[in-house]
Amino acid sequence: MTLQGWFLILLFVGILLALTKPIGLWLHALYEGRRTPLHVVLGPVERGFYRLAGVDPTAEQGWRRYALHMLLFNVALLVFTYAVLRLQGVLPGNPQGLAGLSPDLAFNTAVSFTTNTNWQSYGGEATMSNLSQMLGLTIHNFLSAATGIALAFALFRGFARREAKAIGNFWADVTRVTLYLLLPICVLYTLFLIASGVPQTLAGVVDVQTLEGARQSILLGPVASQEAIKMLGTNGGGFFNANSAHPFENPTALTNLVEMLSIFLIGFGLTWTFGKAVGNTRQGWAILAAMVILFLAGVTVTYWQEAAGNPVLHQLGVAGGNMEGKEVRFGIAASALFSVVTTAASCGAVNSMHDSFTALGGMIPLFNIQLGEVVIGGVGAGIYGFLLFAILAVFVAGLMVGRTPEYVGKKIESREVKLAVLAIAVLPLVILGFSSLSAVLQQGLAGPLNKGPHGFSEILYAFTSAVGNNGSAFAGLTANTPYYNGLLGVAMWVGRFFIIVPMLAIAGSLAAKKYTPESAGSFPTTGGLWVGLLVGIVLILGGLTFLPSLALGPIADHLAMIRGQLF
Repeated sequence: MTLQGWFLILLFVGILLALTKPIGLWLHALYEGRRTPLHVVLGPVERGFYRLAGVDPTAEQGWRRYALHMLLFNVALLVFTYAVLRLQGVLPGNPQGLAGLSPDLAFNTAVSFTTNTNWQSYGGEATMSNLSQMLGLTIHNFLSAATGIALAFALFRGFARREAKAIGNFWADVTRVTLYLLLPICVLYTLFLIASGVPQTLAGVVDVQTLEGARQSILLGPVASQEAIKMLGTNGGGFFNANSAHPFENPTALTNLVEMLSIFLIGFGLTWTFGKAVGNTRQGWAILAAMVILFLAGVTVTYWQEAAGNPVLHQLGVAGGNMEGKEVRFGIAASALFSVVTTAASCGAVNSMHDSFTALGGMIPLFNIQLGEVVIGGVGAGIYGFLLFAILAVFVAGLMVGRTPEYVGKKIESREVKLAVLAIAVLPLVILGFSSLSAVLQQGLAGPLNKGPHGFSEILYAFTSAVGNNGSAFAGLTANTPYYNGLLGVAMWVGRFFIIVPMLAIAGSLAAKKYTPESAGSFPTTGGLWVGLLVGIVLILGGLTFLPSLALGPIADHLAMIRGQLF
């Protein structure tokens, strides 16, 4: 580890902390439905959408109606994208003449982008036409991200409102977030990427002559526009198979820093928005403090392990850190930081190959996702996931002080605790269930490239990434088969919507409650004790649930490496 590497990590966190309140203020304006400076230009567009759709943005919805509209919207997007991918071969915007996707791959991809997972069982530049990238995938990058933020707003209203029956209007929330947040930032972001050398063209291929005199075909496309929302919306699906390790997606050290910042930007801002919504910004800062502690712990372990390198190679005379699978232009520190950022959020973009990390260095990205990606989380999904853990934390605190638990003025009773447990239990049930199934079936065992504990880690990572809606991978797994495409598709859908529905039920239940002011017996939820309890609950639940599987995978892999055995 170097001072330069630590300076990068601290600079990254410092910039984000400085941006937290400004982006939080903007998000709070959208949460409340207030006018912004962009309404002068985009207000008519918003009203036009409502007229075309027959939506009254002032008509608020209860949690059931909100959930139903959200589900119907996403099912419609899923079917639309599936059709685009299957018909790709006969649709325009296909300069390479690529064929339509197979039924299982089209299903997997449509579910993946609908759920904000962006898992890719294919190489983007060799599989997707320009039209499929723009119409089938980039649109999802906006709308799945907007859906996550809208759902966070709905839960915020549950905590903030008193004796209310409604938690907002799904259509208004999604439209405002898309028009006034995601779209304007991505326009500026795209221009920055183009200026940095990222292609933005409808051309498919350009033929060049190399320095050696050979002819080479270089694939191009509308990369910059997809890259911007891929990062800002924590989507992660790469235009190219190498993702953000590809120089056309991430050409410089500056673009690498900006891409990492954009992954966390909205997640940081939403914590401040939550505090503002419930009338106490210290509540938001407390949640952010717990998130940053977990994040910095993960970065420390990953950077330490990657900088230490592989002892087996050291014995062979190859000194230095682990550079396998990393871009020389980024190095170990920026690669380790990127890997923790992308898995602490539900992004999944990569600038290095996680499968090539050391055993414990690769375990941290895996464990980040297994925690439900509440470390920072995806846009919207991170904060509402963390608030589910907060409900459990105040329940534990209530048991300690011997009274009904309270959080931001709402009593947390059995209904909210049961729903929170139901939502949190989805991840381990599906991750461990599907991983164990694939570790014994012939179709599952045909996927891993490696044997032993590392092969098991490849399987475990795949289902962890799918259920956690992350999309990154231990890329040694061959996942483009009917078995994995189908099972991973189911895992992605369950991991997204089987958490959302109980969360919205909690929002509806909380909104209907009276406000309960703090008293001398209330457990404080803004200080260091509360932050420590939050971190402890997250780690204890994650550790107790997933430690056995981690022991069979990366921990066993690490112990074998120490003894001189590699897989």
